[in-house]
Amino acid sequence: MIDIALLRGNPDLVRENIRKKFQDNKLPLVDEALALDAQKRALQTEGDALRASRNALSKQVGMLMKEKKTEEANAVKAQVSAGAQRLTEIEEETQSVQERLTQAMMRIPNIISKQTPIGRDDSENVERKRYLEPNVPDFEVPYHLDILEKLDGIDIDSARRTSGQGFYYLTGDVARLHSAVLSYARDFMIAKGFTYCIPPFMIRSSVVSGVMSFEEMDGMMYKIEGEDLYLIGTSEHSMIGRFMNTVIDGDKLPLTLTSYSPCFRKEKGAHGIEERGIYRIHQFEKQEMIVVCKPEDSEAWYEKMWNYTVELFVSLGIPVRTLECCSGDLADLKYRSVDVEAWSPRQKKYFEVGSCSNLTDAQARRLGIRYKTEKGNAYAHTLNNTVVAPPRMLIAFLENHLRADGSVEIPEALRPYMGGITEISVKNA
Repeated sequence: MIDIALLRGNPDLVRENIRKKFQDNKLPLVDEALALDAQKRALQTEGDALRASRNALSKQVGMLMKEKKTEEANAVKAQVSAGAQRLTEIEEETQSVQERLTQAMMRIPNIISKQTPIGRDDSENVERKRYLEPNVPDFEVPYHLDILEKLDGIDIDSARRTSGQGFYYLTGDVARLHSAVLSYARDFMIAKGFTYCIPPFMIRSSVVSGVMSFEEMDGMMYKIEGEDLYLIGTSEHSMIGRFMNTVIDGDKLPLTLTSYSPCFRKEKGAHGIEERGIYRIHQFEKQEMIVVCKPEDSEAWYEKMWNYTVELFVSLGIPVRTLECCSGDLADLKYRSVDVEAWSPRQKKYFEVGSCSNLTDAQARRLGIRYKTEKGNAYAHTLNNTVVAPPRMLIAFLENHLRADGSVEIPEALRPYMGGITEISVKNA
């Protein structure tokens, strides 16, 4: 959510930002918010005047009563009573207007970075850099589900019976590999100075509406029937929500946190759930990184964070590239975002395995996350980034370390987390 002062002072900037995101349907929100803000301020002015008048009239009543001018005193009391009635009406009107203003402001997208390329969708994202030489083996790389089945590492048919489409069982060495990757990522981030956390996996609606736009909420979140609780789509949701309505000691910033969680997503929309495979699913696990910092530090942390993900993938021998997300590909709360994509030897192209975002103070304003400064309290900046998110990372791992005989090599960095084994061998030839 942007600062209302920015909207008042430069509505044309806000309109231009909406156009850059190709969301012209939201342009009326600017005038709506301005009108509601003006109405709210007019009500506040009227209320302040009535309170001042009430104080003056109350003193007048006292003086008239001392002078035994009862009739005149009663007339003034009637004015006080009428003013009190109007004040009650103003308070109710102000609350209603504020709620409508908040709803409008929450739908206006965050101002994007000057470095964000302008484009309609992810097809217009801009490549920044590549890391490690993409490998194209001299043998055909099978579809990832076929690799997993030959390793006896997956059971999708049983998952369809127990849970439906979009779920799976991982088994044996593949299940162990899945956990090893997450444990390696956890320790990797701890070594970078991040504090490890395991957050709640359910959050209230007040947190959901604070961490994401209404469009994202509808397309992602699972609601717990009969309760004000939602399953998290990523640990970022509960990790940022942890600081809701708090004032943080400025000397304690930045807060650098890395969190593990399962993630639950509807995957509602254009992409949907895969008929075959585990690229898009309803449930997965992820290691995330979160930073809460001062505004002047957020861009530096943005660069550090996505670089950590690149470093981790490179340490496991997986070629990656980074893409600067264009304006039309940014969620409404995002100021700037970069995707990390891993190389797929089978498809001979890159695919997304993580995303790093700087949300400036958009989430902080919605959730009331502030920090102490010498001049008072200020809104913090929040950032989030995927460290690793199996199964997508698992797909990249398997394809890039697959051997011609169907076995999968375990890189040296991961072997301590795999009990020292150097490969996962074929079980179902």
